[in-house]
Amino acid sequence: MTAQDSKLGDTDDKIFVGKGDEQAWLTLALANRHGLVTGATGTGKTVSLQVMAEGFARAGVPVFAADIKGDLSGISQIGEPKDFIVKRATEMGLTFQPDQFSTVFWDVFGEQGHPVRATVTEMGPLLLARMLDLNDVQEGVLNVAFRVADDNGLTLIDMKDLRALLDAIVPDSGRKSADAQEDPLAVIRKAAQGFGNVTKATVGTIQRQLLVLENQGGTKFFGEPALALKDFMKTDRDGRGMVNILVADKLLQSPRLYATFLLWMLSELFEQLPEAGDLPKPKLVFFFDEAHLLFNDAPKALLDKIEQVVRLIRSKGVGVYFVTQNPIDVPDRVLGQLGNRVQHALRAFTPRDQKAVAAAAQTFRPNPKLDTVKVITELGKGEAMVSFLEGNGTPSMVERVMIRPPSARIGAITPEERKAIMAASPVKGKYDTAVDAESAYEMIQKRIAGTAATVEVPAGGGGGVLGQIGSIVGTIFGTNVKRGRLSTGQVIARDVTRSVTNQVIGGMAANIGKSIGGQLGGSIGRTLVRGALGGLLRR
Repeated sequence: MTAQDSKLGDTDDKIFVGKGDEQAWLTLALANRHGLVTGATGTGKTVSLQVMAEGFARAGVPVFAADIKGDLSGISQIGEPKDFIVKRATEMGLTFQPDQFSTVFWDVFGEQGHPVRATVTEMGPLLLARMLDLNDVQEGVLNVAFRVADDNGLTLIDMKDLRALLDAIVPDSGRKSADAQEDPLAVIRKAAQGFGNVTKATVGTIQRQLLVLENQGGTKFFGEPALALKDFMKTDRDGRGMVNILVADKLLQSPRLYATFLLWMLSELFEQLPEAGDLPKPKLVFFFDEAHLLFNDAPKALLDKIEQVVRLIRSKGVGVYFVTQNPIDVPDRVLGQLGNRVQHALRAFTPRDQKAVAAAAQTFRPNPKLDTVKVITELGKGEAMVSFLEGNGTPSMVERVMIRPPSARIGAITPEERKAIMAASPVKGKYDTAVDAESAYEMIQKRIAGTAATVEVPAGGGGGVLGQIGSIVGTIFGTNVKRGRLSTGQVIARDVTRSVTNQVIGGMAANIGKSIGGQLGGSIGRTLVRGALGGLLRR
């Protein structure tokens, strides 16, 4: 027995998860290779999740976790030395030390946590189509609407913006003339029809699906101030990672909203974070409970996106852990990316259950001492079959272990305790009040009323290209432009403008499109030039 074994606990580079004939350690340097926690209801998945979340937080790694039943909220309170907890710790060679962790609660509906909002522009047509359960034709019309919004400077913030835009692109067959003086929205309608046949029936179907989403609470999710994902990536004054808990009991009643929201966050992180390579520990770890909702009835395009994000976000220093009942809930091409596994008991009562048990056993590196298929059905509450990556990233042989007890409280907190945590939150007041500023809805209403303001060339800028580019740079840097209120192209432009400002100031306006496109590469560069520069210069 080593000195480390004599007093088991987390080390600087590992998290102690459980103990059987062998000890189960999750290596921090390999934690961004993702993971999977599975098992039937009531077998201990939430406790395993809490144990790992506590270990990451101790190591200074921020954590995000969806809390379906409310049980994970206890991580914010000091642990209670109950008899069964102390007994298990003693049997495992642990000294139970009560602890608690700095926690921030989030809630899409703003009832039990800080509101979580995104703009329609940030969500994008692909994820929004998934949320609305649109077919290919309807998704195509939605893409047209986003393109028209970009080209016409119509910022899409909330649901009423999208509704107004969809109404604006519907062809008005009653008008004999497309003259803008007779029809203030003629330019928008003509632009939409230029991308294909946008029919009133298709737009009507999308509008009805938006109503369904609104009835599920979608209006509270879309708006400003939009969530800054950097607020998930904080540490407390002791250097421990903050534990961000998404209150999801009510959100789960709207499964498409829940699944799309989680995928949106993952996609945003993938797009915003720089490449980090292999780090001693992750920058952030996500736990997605009820992960099967991400994949249910997902079209191939969406599955491709999920697979791509999961595969590549590792290099951004983010670890993703899916929590679900059966491993067969996760598509094989995603399952193959999940190197760290915790498998709780499965019951083989039906043919599907037997298939799930066999699939779970096959995903582990065999242990000649164990009949994995048999053991999975015999595991008791709190026991699990565990295999974590080790050495050069190869999975360890599967072991049967007892999961260590958490240090914080097990179970839900009281409303009073939640209220106290919210009052002391580091983001208190930042997101709690919604803001409804001018966006596409107001702009379209102005056009209809004939009061839309014209774009003027700034004084001293002249009518030349350089003067107009200076206006663009000022707009992007200006304090009045908020994240989510830019067009799609401008959102991209904002992140690279600083790197090309010297070229603009130096009079290299003629080469700015080429420079930006070269830095971003491929379609992203073309989108920037078309959306941020092309559209604004035309106006």
